[in-house]
Amino acid sequence: MDIFASVGGTVWTVFFFIVALSIIIFVHEYGHYIVGRWSGIHAEVFSLGFGPVIWSRVDTRGTRWQLAALPFGGYVKFLGDADASSVRPADVSGLTPSERRHTMAGAPLWARASTVAAGPIFNFILTYVVLAGLLLWTGLPQQEPTVGKLMPTPFVGETIKEGDVIVAMNGIPTPDLDAFREAGAALPPDPVIDYTVRRGTEEITLKGPHPYPPLVSMVLIRSAAMDAGLKEGDVILKAAGQDVTVFAQLPEIVNASKGEPVPLTVWRDGKTFDLTLTPRIRATEGEGGALVEKYQIGLASGLVFEPASRSVGAGELVTLTATEMWRMVTTTFSGLAHLISGQISTCNLSGPIGMAETMGDAARNGLESFIGMVAVLSLGVGILNLFPIPVLDGGHLVFHAYEAVTRRPPSERALRVMMSIGLAIILSLMVFALTNDIFCV
Repeated sequence: MDIFASVGGTVWTVFFFIVALSIIIFVHEYGHYIVGRWSGIHAEVFSLGFGPVIWSRVDTRGTRWQLAALPFGGYVKFLGDADASSVRPADVSGLTPSERRHTMAGAPLWARASTVAAGPIFNFILTYVVLAGLLLWTGLPQQEPTVGKLMPTPFVGETIKEGDVIVAMNGIPTPDLDAFREAGAALPPDPVIDYTVRRGTEEITLKGPHPYPPLVSMVLIRSAAMDAGLKEGDVILKAAGQDVTVFAQLPEIVNASKGEPVPLTVWRDGKTFDLTLTPRIRATEGEGGALVEKYQIGLASGLVFEPASRSVGAGELVTLTATEMWRMVTTTFSGLAHLISGQISTCNLSGPIGMAETMGDAARNGLESFIGMVAVLSLGVGILNLFPIPVLDGGHLVFHAYEAVTRRPPSERALRVMMSIGLAIILSLMVFALTNDIFCV
């Protein structure tokens, strides 16, 4: 049975990785295709995957759409290309000037550059659309701290309930959600506090659990906690033999372990059980946005209740999505800078195995987590493809920039040399990342 469980987990991981990768690659290649078509460049083949073709059809424009057996990539082959790279032109001496205009090599510089840049841009658009969709789906918390769904905890007795508006905690006024969070952070680590709530037309005071109990709101992907089977909604009662009453105590205990196994006592659905996790060093955002490495088991905290939500306005949707996307971009480049400078371990760079595990874990966390990770991966693919490395879209754009300045394209010999160098760089990075997947814990 253990063997079957292992195989099932592997199949699950690979399946969702292929699904996510196929979505991202299709959007990327469709960007090349549609902007090329708008620019007058004819696409001969649109392929999702490489290798033997398992399905194809030719549309009314003469483009062959196909699915290939190896679903780990894709390409658009334009008219006049010697191969799918769109760098080396085939012999087009037999084409008329009008026909050459519909090739990648014969199109104006603006059309070629736009077609190349469209792939990464469409990846960014996909990320933006997904983030906006998730924001519309979840909504925003109401301004007043209003109880939505109350999370199960070991607390026994009459307490706050759905629809209550929290007016004060331990006598500290909470007129809005920001004030509520500030008051919650200032509370002593007592498991039970006093709530003053507005319920209907009356105001009452009652006992309740700490607003930030040691409650698991999310199990992070590729973490010791996920491997151990911890779930959203679990409550950590003890860690390393110490009582845990608020979540803020848990990171301190874990980091103090210096990587030694940490025994936990966990409450779930009225039952308690023990397990032991070994923390892993992970890069996390510290003060000022700088990345620092800390021992973590992979749990995120949350409130004892889900705040009641409201719909998102159009202006809020645009600005909040753009802000979140910009945060993701800056975090990506900050991580790369910390990797290059040696401030964080190169083990934070994942290869195909790590990415597959990430997508599998995201799917295990639920549809929202999986869709969110598609947005993250799409952004990463877009950024990576803009790097000025030959064989990537960014390398092609460098060639086009050279042509714009010198009024002539690079020589075929120079292209061959640079493409070989670019391919060697990409293969080296892939081997390095794959090594991390195998040897980094």
